[in-house]
Amino acid sequence: MHLQDIIQTLANLFSYLVMFYVIGIYSSYFILGLISAIAMADYKKKNSFVDYRSILSSKFAPSVSLIAPAYNESLTIVENVRSLLTLHYNNYEVIIINDGSKDNTMQLLIEAYELEKVDFILSEHVVTKPVRGIYKAKNPAYHKLVVVDKENGGKADALNVGINVSVNKLIACIDVDCVLEHDSLLKLVKPFMEEDRKVIATGGVIRIANSCVVEDGRLTHVHVPDKFIARVQVLEYFRAFLMGRMAWAHMDALLLISGAFGMFDKETVIKAGGYNHNTVGEDMELLVRMRRLMYEEQTPCKVAFIPDPLCWTEAPQTWNILKRQRNRWTRGTAETLMLHRKMILNKRYGILGLVSLPLWVLFEWFAPLFEFFGMLFFMCMAIAGYANWLYFFSFFSLIYSFAIMNSLFAILFEELSYKQYKRLTHMLKLIGTALLEPILYHPVTVWAAVKGNYDLITGKKSWGEMTRTGFVQKGK
Repeated sequence: MHLQDIIQTLANLFSYLVMFYVIGIYSSYFILGLISAIAMADYKKKNSFVDYRSILSSKFAPSVSLIAPAYNESLTIVENVRSLLTLHYNNYEVIIINDGSKDNTMQLLIEAYELEKVDFILSEHVVTKPVRGIYKAKNPAYHKLVVVDKENGGKADALNVGINVSVNKLIACIDVDCVLEHDSLLKLVKPFMEEDRKVIATGGVIRIANSCVVEDGRLTHVHVPDKFIARVQVLEYFRAFLMGRMAWAHMDALLLISGAFGMFDKETVIKAGGYNHNTVGEDMELLVRMRRLMYEEQTPCKVAFIPDPLCWTEAPQTWNILKRQRNRWTRGTAETLMLHRKMILNKRYGILGLVSLPLWVLFEWFAPLFEFFGMLFFMCMAIAGYANWLYFFSFFSLIYSFAIMNSLFAILFEELSYKQYKRLTHMLKLIGTALLEPILYHPVTVWAAVKGNYDLITGKKSWGEMTRTGFVQKGK
């Protein structure tokens, strides 16, 4: 066989490989979207007449410890803590972990909430970096607040300190830069009260707060983000939460509770060993480890998901910060999948081992690598004169069309469910963003994921700086 024939055969094989891979990934998106639609309709039907105020007065309502690590959060820390202290729930405490901030985060907390250092017996369920001091408010209006000052050890270490300090049965872990809806704890705690199986975790929908207005720790006006980068992330979160995690939870196959806001059974968390500070994907890794533990102990359990918009967070607004975030997400996903590779295609772990984990490997971890090296291969074929341009542009048009359709369906899901963006101009901006995303935004995230895999191989462990701009305040 001549060299020309070999190259042509490779090009044909590559074309078929790409075609089957794309069919596989888009088929999975379609099926997940369909399951999400069924799950969403079922959830809204069951909960349309629920009076969550009954949980407030119920003697069966479990106690909750809300844990929020803070590192260099001076721009938003006072507003965010105020938001956490005014949630609609009776029996809860707020634990802020100052993880060795280099700015004046701790001083702002002391001044705003009249804190003083107290003696405190610290349980050591999980080994952590040293705690410098524990503070409580002199003002009884802030009696729910506990602030812990510790040496810097990263988010996972800070969360483990929160677990050690907490005194309640359930822990809710949150990024301190988030703003919660007033009834978020009521909705997250509900599955723990009503399920017949042991509920080990509950997650909810995360929304983008960029350009929204916050007043006294409450999000008062919802706007579509002004910047293109943040607007694209609104679409990403629609797809991930409303069309992805909703479906996985419905199949009892959810692998990830967002680190921005999730609630856990503390006993199971401690039994599993707490957060792993050797991975940058501590949120996903903990849930997979908890589910693995339950399978190995043969304990029936459930991970619930609430499709209501419960939490609003500030998304990256610059390309550099976005690339650092996606680099970290890639490394965290890969580390979790490698740590728990024993579960993959192992029937002992049920649908997690046979469906969830294999699909995460194929379509979450490998997809950016496949796309990047596939494009590299095609460029080499083009330079060598073996490219089929008609096939390329036809296939590109198909992929582009499906990407747009997927985003439009995500917008439709939002419109038919909770409709947070009420103006026509909001919808038009999101549709326009969907048209540009595959061309302007997607290549950047693919490159960040490729770089994340490279950093994983070379042993990089850092988070990278995530600079905040702060929320828009009313009147400003």
